[in-house]
Amino acid sequence: MTLGDLLHSRALENPAKTVLFCEDRTMSLEELDKSTSRLARWFLDEGLQPGDRVAIHWSNRIETVQLFFGLWKAGLIAVPVNIRLKAPEISYILEHSEARMCFSEPTLAQLAAEAGAGSVLSGLPRLESGDAALPEVNPDQPAVILYTSGTTARPKGAIHTHRTLLENSRLMVAAVPLDSCDRTLVATQMMHAVGLYMDLLPAIHSRGSAVLLPVFEAAAVLDAIERFRCSYFTILPALLHAAAEEQARNPRDVGSLTKVLAGGDTVPVSLQERVRILLGVEVREGYGMTEAVPLIFNSQDTIRQGSLGVAITGVQVRIVDFSDRDVPEGEIGEIAVLGPGNCIGYWNDPRATETLLRNGWMHTGDLACRDSDGYYWFQGRGKEIIVRGGSNISPQEVEEALYQHPSVMEVGVIGMPDPILGERVIAFVSVRPTDAPSEKELIEFARRRLADYKTPERVLFIEQMPRGLTGKVQRRALKEMLIAQPDLIEQCAEAGI
Repeated sequence: MTLGDLLHSRALENPAKTVLFCEDRTMSLEELDKSTSRLARWFLDEGLQPGDRVAIHWSNRIETVQLFFGLWKAGLIAVPVNIRLKAPEISYILEHSEARMCFSEPTLAQLAAEAGAGSVLSGLPRLESGDAALPEVNPDQPAVILYTSGTTARPKGAIHTHRTLLENSRLMVAAVPLDSCDRTLVATQMMHAVGLYMDLLPAIHSRGSAVLLPVFEAAAVLDAIERFRCSYFTILPALLHAAAEEQARNPRDVGSLTKVLAGGDTVPVSLQERVRILLGVEVREGYGMTEAVPLIFNSQDTIRQGSLGVAITGVQVRIVDFSDRDVPEGEIGEIAVLGPGNCIGYWNDPRATETLLRNGWMHTGDLACRDSDGYYWFQGRGKEIIVRGGSNISPQEVEEALYQHPSVMEVGVIGMPDPILGERVIAFVSVRPTDAPSEKELIEFARRRLADYKTPERVLFIEQMPRGLTGKVQRRALKEMLIAQPDLIEQCAEAGI
């Protein structure tokens, strides 16, 4: 089965069912199925060939869903682009994926043009009805490339096929569980694994419906739950905190909620308790990543607060050492996963693919331990990736942006623990003796080159960076220094220490 087959089968079963809600617009399964078939034919008429990449630079709207399924029915590969990115970041994704076309929401089209997108369309084309045959799509063909920041200065494109996306969706439906009565709130952007294959696809897979939230705002989340009687959503911890605080300030009727899943970063027990009190539902913490999700979740009846949960049915999880040997129960090691939803690798990056999928298991780079009951407990990240509000940030990418400033000699970027966002981005900088840029100047310099969530919140001036034996700046030493001396932030920020 392909993703197009999934949609078509659901439309045949119940054509009149409203499957998508977005603000004051709705769409039935039949409308979605027919419109995406017409869109698929349009793509092919425009000269696109199966396997070509097409970028989707659009917020959570019905057009976004149409673009995804239209591309999939034509055998094309969707390349979702984070709407928070700036032109240089968008440009890299478009060039690296060699996207033939870019569909950009009207309010974002100028940004896509600045990024150098060769063919920017700021709306869906007018589609004529027709019944020309569509190409046969193999379930093992790539369906999407999701770009995610990691341990390199540039994001990597995780490749999922029709089969792996469907498997992730199937696993979600079983793990939550979801059925035709559920109405899923898609609050996270569909360029993210959470929005696409933890929310949208499972909603269709389970014969339910999806409510699309174009832009995340805490008030809008609660308003949507109240208005559309949403029963389920998956959310990042920082956004869940914002929603809980909004509910405390201005309560809504959220009694329809029966299931809330949170992940992408650790979910503090205090936040889980606050959500239970304010929203009336237990938070189920889980673990997954762009490369595969879901992997580990607290089951509905056996929630163990503070843990990631247990391996879901159909997924094998190991805790291994650096030699890929299983570590004893209770000891810390890397999470390695074998499951049907694992991505097939990274786009145009064989070395990173080999590292990720060595010995047939997906190596996450994240650390955990397993207790005697099979629950997994997160212990940190083996990689230096920063996770702010559930979004991955590469320290190297932030450093490269700051290195472009003529006064900067050296940079070390770290993530500092934060009870709400998980981590905050802090940059240590040494500058040339004759120049003295201010902290504000460097932050604004970075902001023009990076998405806001990647931009350092503080820039701390330091005379000499800690180095390892090879001369490389030691980010871990910077973090340890800051943790040991919390007042160092104020000291280092004074007039270029």
